[in-house]
Amino acid sequence: MRLDKLLANTGYGSRKEVKKLLKSGQITVNDELVKEPQKKINLQEDKVCVNQEQVHYEEFVYFILNKPAGVVSATEDSRDQTVIDLLADEDRRTDPFPVGRLDKDTEGLLLITNDGKLAHRLLSPKKNVGKTYYAKVEGNVTVEDQAIFQKGVVLDDGYQTKQSELTILQNGQISEIELTIYEGKYHQVKRMFEAVHKRVIYLKRIAMGEWLLDPELKLGEYRRLTEDEIMYLKALN
Repeated sequence: MRLDKLLANTGYGSRKEVKKLLKSGQITVNDELVKEPQKKINLQEDKVCVNQEQVHYEEFVYFILNKPAGVVSATEDSRDQTVIDLLADEDRRTDPFPVGRLDKDTEGLLLITNDGKLAHRLLSPKKNVGKTYYAKVEGNVTVEDQAIFQKGVVLDDGYQTKQSELTILQNGQISEIELTIYEGKYHQVKRMFEAVHKRVIYLKRIAMGEWLLDPELKLGEYRRLTEDEIMYLKALN
């Protein structure tokens, strides 16, 4: 990686500001003064320091976000606030992105990372990584609905979903449920309930596999994943 890109990505300013640091003699590589922004750096072997303070570079970043409603799962949007807008400036430097999409009005667990290989594997239907949602549903959810969901629901476009697990927490005029699905079709949970003539009025993702939404995170808050969490997600695929 170029030296100026490394320094910019680790929070030492824009490329222009980094060039000023280099020209003023504040950067060393392996204890030797360097002023060339284009110098190539071996991230595993070279020691880069700014004013004698060693630079630590993270190739991949992993964040868990409790997504609020009204925010879109995208890296940029001309009209709405995005989940990336919720990150601090220093956490956006490595170009992270949301893994999968939660609808604009859906809350809950969202992984944000720049690890494309992990994201691809977690989202692949072939990997059967379950995504669990809590929902409030307008209408009485029944054991008959559970049987339909277990078999696979035929959506409005004729597509039959994979088997899913529907748990009824409370039924009545407004039912409360948990649903685990193994794919991610457009508006899938809402469309599954529409197929049995009911309407989702509140939706929140609470788990991916056995990785649970952190109850300490308020809506709109995020944190870095622990090493154990990263290892768990990588072991899912």
